[in-house]
Amino acid sequence: MHFGIIKERKNPPDRRVVLSPEACKQLITKYSEAQLTVEPSDIRVYSDAKYTDLGITVSEDIADCDVLLGVKEVPIEALIPNKKYFFFSHTVKKQPYNRKLLQAVLEKNIELYDHEVITGIRGQRLVAFGRYAGIVGAYNGFRALGLKLGLFELPKAETLPNQKALIAALIEIKGLLPKDLKILLTGKGRVGNGVKEMLDAISLTKVSINDYLHHSYEEPVYCQIDVLEYNERLDEQYLGREDFYKHPDEYVSNFMRFAKVTDFYIAGHFFGDGAPYLFTREDAKHTNFNIKVVADVSCDIDGPVACTIKPSTIADPVYGYNAETESEVDFMDKDAIAVMAVDNLPCELPADASDGFGEMFLKYVIPAFFNNDKEGVLERARMTQNGTLTERYKYLEDYVKGKE
Repeated sequence: MHFGIIKERKNPPDRRVVLSPEACKQLITKYSEAQLTVEPSDIRVYSDAKYTDLGITVSEDIADCDVLLGVKEVPIEALIPNKKYFFFSHTVKKQPYNRKLLQAVLEKNIELYDHEVITGIRGQRLVAFGRYAGIVGAYNGFRALGLKLGLFELPKAETLPNQKALIAALIEIKGLLPKDLKILLTGKGRVGNGVKEMLDAISLTKVSINDYLHHSYEEPVYCQIDVLEYNERLDEQYLGREDFYKHPDEYVSNFMRFAKVTDFYIAGHFFGDGAPYLFTREDAKHTNFNIKVVADVSCDIDGPVACTIKPSTIADPVYGYNAETESEVDFMDKDAIAVMAVDNLPCELPADASDGFGEMFLKYVIPAFFNNDKEGVLERARMTQNGTLTERYKYLEDYVKGKE
């Protein structure tokens, strides 16, 4: 089996890579029958020399590779027919902007495996950048807080080398945080726990829901909540998480009890179809709505976090939302909620993100090529084969045909 690491060609540039030089070395050491070629790149976080120093072949010629590994969408003109590709295609939710990409994949007889749908037997995602989105999102949120309140100026995350440096920068400004600051975090998955990792790393005190809602503090504190702590059934029964996931329409948000006492909100939750919005545009107009800064790591546009009206960018990460006019304003405006909603946060920590992703890919995906896919990892992630959608992804047929 001949694997190829492809150059990332999407703009804006993405410096991440599926397998670091060390991960590549581990792959060819463990599987003697494996070959590996790295396509040269002048933007990748790891230089070509880092690969060649470990004996990894770097070459423009990847024609002999069977499986091509990338991170972001491959431009249509760069797709090589009749190959197996791994990348985030952003088509599984019928994203209209990538319809032509999936059409081209089918036309070129490409076998597409989407990182987003690489799952275990129980449906859990096996490879993801979510933890790093949470790590960078937490840092960027504090940066926005410092700017909004005029307390401190943190360097941009992209200028720092790793998570350790992000933590060190936050520790330096911890003493400048408001003494009564209350931070709310939603989500307990990869993203939410990535955020929590950063809050704990700078020794912020975590408090219970009851204490958060009813007590005042003389130190910054945070509270982490999950879906059944900011949603409740209309009939007020408690039937567990599975009931919420199966019947989201029978629930209503009770997030406003948190919004009344929160200064800084970090959104790290997963938002499913049919679930109630956490807070609406009308909620944000309420006189008791206290949130001044939102770090929306989940970044669902015009969705559950009403002030997230657009994604922001690494270059310009913070914008303002005026609740009364429901429009974008300067985030330093006295009536504005400062919103950090960068939608490609792991790009700001490319080395750490690549290392972590590669560890997962080596552990869960690579073995499937050499054990006849005994756990079905490849089968579940294979979206296209022989010029058609696989059975699992037939629901995309109308989308591909332009009917949706």
